[in-house]
Amino acid sequence: MKTVFAPPLAQRMAAPRWLCVLMLALCTALPAQALRLKEVAAVQGVRTNQLTGYGLVVGLDGTGDQTTQMPYTTQAMQNYLQQMGISLPPGATGQLQLKNVAAVIVTAQLPAFAQPGQMIDVSVSSMGNAKSLKGGTLIVTPLRGADGEIYALAQGNVVIAGAGAAAGGSKVQINHLSAGRIPQGAQVERAVPTPLHDSDFITLGLNSSDFQTARRVAQAINTRMGGNRATALDGRTVQVQAPSNPGERVGFLADLEELPIETSAPSAKVVINARTGSVVLNQAVTLGPCAIAHGNLSITIKSTPVISQPNPLSQGQTVVTQKSDITITQEPGNIIQMPASPQLSDVVRTLNQLGATPQDLLAILQAIKAAGALNAELEVI
Repeated sequence: MKTVFAPPLAQRMAAPRWLCVLMLALCTALPAQALRLKEVAAVQGVRTNQLTGYGLVVGLDGTGDQTTQMPYTTQAMQNYLQQMGISLPPGATGQLQLKNVAAVIVTAQLPAFAQPGQMIDVSVSSMGNAKSLKGGTLIVTPLRGADGEIYALAQGNVVIAGAGAAAGGSKVQINHLSAGRIPQGAQVERAVPTPLHDSDFITLGLNSSDFQTARRVAQAINTRMGGNRATALDGRTVQVQAPSNPGERVGFLADLEELPIETSAPSAKVVINARTGSVVLNQAVTLGPCAIAHGNLSITIKSTPVISQPNPLSQGQTVVTQKSDITITQEPGNIIQMPASPQLSDVVRTLNQLGATPQDLLAILQAIKAAGALNAELEVI
């Protein structure tokens, strides 16, 4: 039997129950159902590419970088001015106070088959101590790929989904002000070759490794297209013989993507986010017979001021210190017997009867797994 301690009952009753309610709603998921092939697998080689670049946002309302602490902002602006034919006198660089300029990192995803002249969205994030990028404009920024080549040029007005105001020592802020986006803010300058017509075969990569799904994908393709066009190489890849003509191959892939595929039930898995306390369980999770003791642990800390006075005729000073009294109270826990449960709803409902918060669920599931009563893989992220 594993014993898991939790916060006081009043604190647990006040905690939100949205996670348990959400999992109870999801537990009624239907069994294996038919999905389209495009939702199960993707053609290998047809992928996006990550682009990144360093740029400057100008036109801020005094919310830019403090150049005395961020020297690279001043250096970048000096390099930009030199490209524009403006040379600063020696020693003037250290005197610049660029309150309306911020150094940023620009990122974007280059879609597959993107051609020169097409526009893509970019994200702009402050890399210095700028207070806000609201109202700023990104000046032309080359975006490079992993090979160091320039694939796009970004420029435009930064859209910030937030607002902030400060007056009289008070400050109010809504959402994040140091990161934003530029819709259609980058123009593609170079295309990335996609190996779609380099071979007589194409390879489909499944989104998750599963031998049953790979076999069903191959069977569905052979049934629809005839012959032995598709072969499951392993639990993640399926090789398909495709027409050599580019036009016919595109139509062939379009038909493949619409094929209905009956997916198999996933393996039992519990995912725990240790930072946020989120716990997600799929419908295959079950528990063996076990007993859970969910006790109450109450910790009270009281601070009492203590005045320390110096001896007469001494040169000491009166000092006020704090004395802390710590009291720990543990109440008897509730024990609930849980029989072998084939349904996730029974598991979550029983834990909800214990008044378990997401943090409680995290500790309880870890303890049940250690005891060998949780029939699922436990993953902590």
